[in-house]
Amino acid sequence: MTSIGATSDIAPAIAPAPPVLAEVVRSGFTEGHHRGSLVVLAADGSVEWTLGDPAAPVFPRSSNKPMQAAAILRAGLELSGERLALAAASHSGERFHLDLARTMLAEHGLSTDDLRTPPDLPLDPVEAEAYLAAGHVRERITMNCSGKHAAMLAVCVRNGWDTATYLDPAHPLQRLVHQVVEEAAGEPVAAVGTDGCGAPLMAIGLVGLARAFRSFVLAEPGTAERRVADAMRAHPEYVAGTRRPDTWLMREVPGTLSKMGAEAVQAVALADGRALAFKIDDGSGRALGPVLARTLELLGVDAPVVSRIGRAPLLGGAAEVGEIRTTF
Repeated sequence: MTSIGATSDIAPAIAPAPPVLAEVVRSGFTEGHHRGSLVVLAADGSVEWTLGDPAAPVFPRSSNKPMQAAAILRAGLELSGERLALAAASHSGERFHLDLARTMLAEHGLSTDDLRTPPDLPLDPVEAEAYLAAGHVRERITMNCSGKHAAMLAVCVRNGWDTATYLDPAHPLQRLVHQVVEEAAGEPVAAVGTDGCGAPLMAIGLVGLARAFRSFVLAEPGTAERRVADAMRAHPEYVAGTRRPDTWLMREVPGTLSKMGAEAVQAVALADGRALAFKIDDGSGRALGPVLARTLELLGVDAPVVSRIGRAPLLGGAAEVGEIRTTF
């Protein structure tokens, strides 16, 4: 038996740490680092450059929502415009998000009681403060995935599927989502977990995630994938909210499809087929903007919104004393 402090002949394999993508600089002193992996695809779909290990499976979290929305269309639910954008949304909980989610439920004889989302506050901090100030409490409809869940429930009603078990991985809808994710990513799902909203979550590599977004942008008009991409790009405020980077990017860079996910995941496809995907290893969303902006800069995207997304100041005594900045 190896005693404590003794050297074992068999050392465990230790995977190399992901590279630093961003650093936290306060008052000229680097006080932290955000590591992660990133991939950029060329217009022809080939891997142009990478950082870290973008082939390793990750949970894309809400970056999977375009694929989930495409599965809902394939299952026969007629959605378009703002409704389809909301079905692919991580909405901010603004009034127009909540009103449309309730309408989508009512149109199919459903109510907020049918949702299986956990009760939550609006995702946007400004909306959350106003919501609490008005005396409201956490509700299922307020959770940022309620639009997606409303669409999932609606397609179950349309097909006569059980609405009580619509989040079961064995449910017909979730089996179709699994299929769509694999087709779009061009690789098998590596693992199935449970997302924060309770829906099944499929793990794929960042290369597969970028490939999926590229396939939606370049899909033939009229296909489920293209319909989702077109709805998201036409109504980005329903995908995110009025104060969110996904909205700004899709509104200000024509043809761009953009969707963030929890635990610091981001996927973007440009109109010409170039695409990117990355994940910050520690899950910190504060590094998303700088990493996204720097990657877009390297792709030659020249628009004021890039600088806006990339700003991540650090405050000290209510004054700006530093920033989160990229290292590549």
